[in-house]
Amino acid sequence: MMAASSAAVKPVSPERAHRARAVLKSVFGYDDFRPGQDEVIAAVLNGENVFAVMPTGSGKSMCYQLPALTDEKGMTLVISPLVALMRDQVGQLKALGVAAATINSANSEDENRAAWRAMRTGALKLLFVSPEKLASDNMVAVLRDSGICRLAIDEAHCVSQWGHDFRPDYRNLKQVREQLGSPQTIALTATADRATRADIVQQLFPRPPHIVVHSFDRPNLDLRFAAKERPVAQIAEFVQSHKGSSGIVYTSARKRTEDIAESLSQRGIRALAYHAGLDHTTRSQRQDQFLQENDVVMVATVAFGMGINKPDVRFVAHADMPGSIEGYYQEIGRAGRDGLPAWTLTLYGASDMALRRRQIDDKDIDDERRRIEHQRLGAMIELCETATCRRQSLLSYFGEGSEPCGGCDLCRGGVSLYDATIDAQKVLSAIARTGQRFGAGHIADILTGTINDTVTRLGHDQLKTFGVGREKSKRAWQAIIRQLFATGAVNETGEQYSGYRLTDKGEKILFGRESLTLRAVAEEPKRRRESPRAEVETDLTEAENALFQHLRSIRLELARAENVAAYIVFPDRTLIDMARLKPTDLYAMRVVQGVGEHKLERYGQTFADAIAAFLREKN
Repeated sequence: MMAASSAAVKPVSPERAHRARAVLKSVFGYDDFRPGQDEVIAAVLNGENVFAVMPTGSGKSMCYQLPALTDEKGMTLVISPLVALMRDQVGQLKALGVAAATINSANSEDENRAAWRAMRTGALKLLFVSPEKLASDNMVAVLRDSGICRLAIDEAHCVSQWGHDFRPDYRNLKQVREQLGSPQTIALTATADRATRADIVQQLFPRPPHIVVHSFDRPNLDLRFAAKERPVAQIAEFVQSHKGSSGIVYTSARKRTEDIAESLSQRGIRALAYHAGLDHTTRSQRQDQFLQENDVVMVATVAFGMGINKPDVRFVAHADMPGSIEGYYQEIGRAGRDGLPAWTLTLYGASDMALRRRQIDDKDIDDERRRIEHQRLGAMIELCETATCRRQSLLSYFGEGSEPCGGCDLCRGGVSLYDATIDAQKVLSAIARTGQRFGAGHIADILTGTINDTVTRLGHDQLKTFGVGREKSKRAWQAIIRQLFATGAVNETGEQYSGYRLTDKGEKILFGRESLTLRAVAEEPKRRRESPRAEVETDLTEAENALFQHLRSIRLELARAENVAAYIVFPDRTLIDMARLKPTDLYAMRVVQGVGEHKLERYGQTFADAIAAFLREKN
């Protein structure tokens, strides 16, 4: 599905189209483009400036890599925000036999000198740099004389102050483009709402470019949300159901990464903590483990991920609610980049909502920016508390209509709405009568008529609201209080107390001037125990899956020997295709998706021999 396109693309000349297809097969090993790539690549090959919004995993990088290799002359300059991301892409391109390099402060002197030399001799096809690097060392002046024919701006949302990951140095790219002689420009991102898209176009292009907004849908991702009840145990159950697979667990605090990683390790899961407080060597070692191994779970803050292009991440979990839908979408997008099934779980609670609101209020930003950020947080909270299809709600945020998906947690389990005005009034009355300074647990005790030391000491067992909600469990009342907080009927009391107070909206509900509809809360929580799944769910037969796992072990040995990420040898999709087709010679290996000429020469015989030996042993 193509959500939007600014104009029809002119047909590419037959000769140029033929060459592009030949490069696609010979270098990358693919017979056809992924959905959405063909329109973007055609516009780029026709010399147009292009702005493309495509979901993670749709192959955005191919949209500038293929034209760079199709061009007989000239170099493509790629702007990327992270050193790790640049090094990863350069590593993958070199494994394909492509002349690519990055110049950055993390390189050795020899690496940077080799890149400069290749650039000056015209041997380089793609050069990756950060916007910060462009602003230093008179680099733009040097690049101006280096035959740059195209400028590719990756993660283009970083240019917009309305985006979720604004980088001030991206603002200079319009001027850099002019200083380089206004080369053809392609800007790409996976996450940008309408306001952000308009700002990107204004900031990067002198005239409206060809715009392609591909569907934001990632149908291979299973979307699940759950209210926090036993967060560490909930995360552990989810991760254990995918034991043997690579995954990421995101948390909002450094200490939480250590605690959850330890909890998972005690359950026999290979879990590592990752956050900015670790020294560089430790972070690098753990990142390498995650990239090279098949079954490592990284428990991390958002400091981890943007530079990771590992295609076979099978799950992403959020132990704490993300601060925006853009951030959530980008983070779950790190799962299932290979197009195979992947799973997500997001835990949320009133404490998350309160924390995110405080973070926004404490920022040194202007009022308009603060208003926008609160608006985006509100959309994230609505996604957590929605009663309708998750995927439909998510796509609607990005301006894309869709039918209920039938496969998310709400479509599978169903949630009903009810008129909660009376229940809300009971809660609001209890909050008001206790002085607007107590938390959800104490208010729920009062409503359920629970006698404990705190209730009796404060005399709250004498209130008119004591026991008026005995028909519901304490858990159900706490869920209603969380929803009241989410809808803005109550807010935090302040620094002195950690409880709730009524807002103007809450007072209107309490005094009958406004009604309220909430999600019905099941009295007994569904302890959905996760059933163990295979490392990768495919339609392989038992025998084919055994071969696939054997090929994965061979790939791991090669990756370790070469000190590269396993997917740089071959991604899972390619190994799955090998398991199905069972090529035992180089001629048959050419038919496998993802096996280009360079990788055929480098790894083809090893895998063909391994397949032949495996089949002999089984027969």
